[in-house]
Amino acid sequence: MIIKTVTTRAVLVVSLLLTACHGFGPTAAAAPYPTGPVTMTAGANPGSGFDLTIRSVVDALQAEHLVDVPLPVQNRPGASGADFLATMVEEYNGADNQVSVTSLSMMANQLSGNSRYGYQDVTMIARLMTEYYVVVTRPDSPFTNLTDLLAAIKADPASVAVGAARDDEAPFDLLVSAAGGHPATVHYVTQQGGGDQIAALANGEIEVAIGGVSEFVDQVTSGDLKALGVLAEDPLPGLDVPTARQQGLDVTLSNWRGLYGPPNMPQYAVDFWQQALAKMVETPTWKQTAERSHFTTTFMVGDEFQAFLADTQADVRAALEAS
Repeated sequence: MIIKTVTTRAVLVVSLLLTACHGFGPTAAAAPYPTGPVTMTAGANPGSGFDLTIRSVVDALQAEHLVDVPLPVQNRPGASGADFLATMVEEYNGADNQVSVTSLSMMANQLSGNSRYGYQDVTMIARLMTEYYVVVTRPDSPFTNLTDLLAAIKADPASVAVGAARDDEAPFDLLVSAAGGHPATVHYVTQQGGGDQIAALANGEIEVAIGGVSEFVDQVTSGDLKALGVLAEDPLPGLDVPTARQQGLDVTLSNWRGLYGPPNMPQYAVDFWQQALAKMVETPTWKQTAERSHFTTTFMVGDEFQAFLADTQADVRAALEAS
């Protein structure tokens, strides 16, 4: 799925995540796989989109008895996933017991010079889902909508601290541009994901935050956070949040996530995970998670996924060059 956003001053076509370097096929392993634990890694802090995604995958695989070996989850934060991506490439070449989650950030990090590595340096296993970005703030914030917020930023950019992972700055930049402001002046405070942003909102370190809907949906539903706008084409069912378009800002943007393994991951391991994940996304456990978190399952592997990645890489490069 290509992520599309249109503003009066910028056009960004972006989206991202996992790809499968291999298609489905007969298992090539001489022995059963897996026979021992497979480490599942989120390259960001607890509460981030990476963390929520990998834990949702593990929960569904185990609840539906699709994988019976232990799947320990670890958080290895750093540079929106770039630090663990380097570890995967440099330390786990050829391993069959390492799986990690990625997203648009993998391409953005490489193309912006923040990472030596990209999707072509690892084994992309599967694209899983797509979700939209949302802007949130504290319930007592003076900002009641995106118009109020962006007017304040345009008038005095330094007065509004915006919490965002580095790869999530792009959608906020687009909102600022659509409102006639200058993205280069935005006062960003870098955080690793939703968990960090929620804490920073609570302690007053930031005024607003932007991230995936799944990172904030529980707090928005409970009233602990106030959502100012979602960057979707239409309102999301079950979530009473106006879109940016409904507020006069022609900006839509979504992100996608999926799983990858080390470079030269054995074919039998790739086949296993692709088949297990294809079954997983059809299960009640996964579908309930998708409904609760307001993301769309967009499962993809093989040649289709490789074509998607190549097209998206080109789109991200063009967007960065135009910014």
